[in-house]
Amino acid sequence: MNARLKKILKYALLLALVAVLLFFAFRGVNWKDFVDGLKSCRWEWIIGTIAVMWIITWLRGNRWRIQLEPVQTGDRKITRRETYDAYAICYLSNIVFPRSGEVVRCGLLAETKKTTFEGALGTVVIERTWDLLCMVLAVVPLLFFGRFRDFLVEKMFRPAAGSMGIGWFWIVVIFVAVLVAAIFLVRAYRERIARSKAGAAFLKFFKGLGSGIAAAFKMDHKFAFFAYTLLIWVGYWLTSLMTIRAFPSADSLTGLDALFLMVVGALGWVVPVQGGFGAYHFIVSMTLVPIYGFEKSTGLIFATLSHESQIVQMLLCGLISLVSWYFYRRKLKQNALQ
Repeated sequence: MNARLKKILKYALLLALVAVLLFFAFRGVNWKDFVDGLKSCRWEWIIGTIAVMWIITWLRGNRWRIQLEPVQTGDRKITRRETYDAYAICYLSNIVFPRSGEVVRCGLLAETKKTTFEGALGTVVIERTWDLLCMVLAVVPLLFFGRFRDFLVEKMFRPAAGSMGIGWFWIVVIFVAVLVAAIFLVRAYRERIARSKAGAAFLKFFKGLGSGIAAAFKMDHKFAFFAYTLLIWVGYWLTSLMTIRAFPSADSLTGLDALFLMVVGALGWVVPVQGGFGAYHFIVSMTLVPIYGFEKSTGLIFATLSHESQIVQMLLCGLISLVSWYFYRRKLKQNALQ
């Protein structure tokens, strides 16, 4: 089987998974109630949500630029336009090809010759580590409230741990042991590995990756990095709260409920399918029904409003940045020829 056929099969399977998730999410929905619910929404709040998501993309681009400073090559500095456009195109890429966005944005910046692909990818690793930490911190206050705690523990954490069979503790122990053993073997046989072309490329890749991770601890603007991180996650909470305000049936929900729905919605984006389609709708509606007693169609209206407003923002900003980057790349090539 050639590489092209494998890629086609991979995305065919992902599309099939999207179809299955959408089927189970929307199965048994009263479509008249669904359409009537959409008509009753306050669309000005949805427009506000799209605006906040654009600001979040801009903030993420600026935060990434701070991380990239220690791994810049040459005298020219990475600009805000470059990191913003790369991030917007990253989101657009993820809608079409799951998990491709991180590679795409690192590749775009590598084109500018202002950093290496490996160095940029290393900053992405530490960036995602901080995002995971923020998600954990967002879950902590929810554990103090019975209905949220019971749902998270009984419906998510415990089943996930049970499906592993051997438990989370031993999974972590095995992972750490394998990681330590791999590092030891690479260090011990580094010269032998470097003799082959593939081995040399492997070592170069991980050296660049390591330099990118180390760059997080060499940032000149650490305060700005943490400020951007805080603003990004406050923005996510605001989008969740604004979606609630757009939805008349959810008028009784509070800022704490918005935090809970933000966490649950993030889980829907984790599933490796195109743009979170199906997975997001299934997970969010599955949460709203038992926690708040919503009808299934009501829960799906909320999930649809929340998800599709984010998709619209990603498409608009991503396409504009794609055009912007096309002309910017032409300018770079012309400057290189002069």
